[in-house]
Amino acid sequence: QVQLVESGGGLVQPGGSLRLSCAASGILFSDYIMNWYRQAPGKQRELVARVVSNGNSYYADSVSGRFTISRDNAKNTAYLQMNSLKSEDTAVYYCNLNRGLINYWGQGTQVTVSS
Repeated sequence: QVQLVESGGGLVQPGGSLRLSCAASGILFSDYIMNWYRQAPGKQRELVARVVSNGNSYYADSVSGRFTISRDNAKNTAYLQMNSLKSEDTAVYYCNLNRGLINYWGQGTQVTVSS
């Protein structure tokens, strides 16, 4: 019933930009905290950014100033604008909706920043 679909990943040169989207269905999007996580091979999954329903956002130190998270509750969609991309940003990016102990996850979208 609940589906999260990420899109917008791909290959980009260092210094380039990508915008990831996460479209939710079967859920009242505004009831959930929206998170972007990423996981690179051999590394732990890490929280990249978070936005609550009122728009307040938080960022990992590694992406602060370069990434911007946003959400459009009317469209049940969240975004991650990624600028000044670095090779170390290469990972699979996952959107996550959280409400207390409830979590929903997307399938992930690959972001590759070439060296």
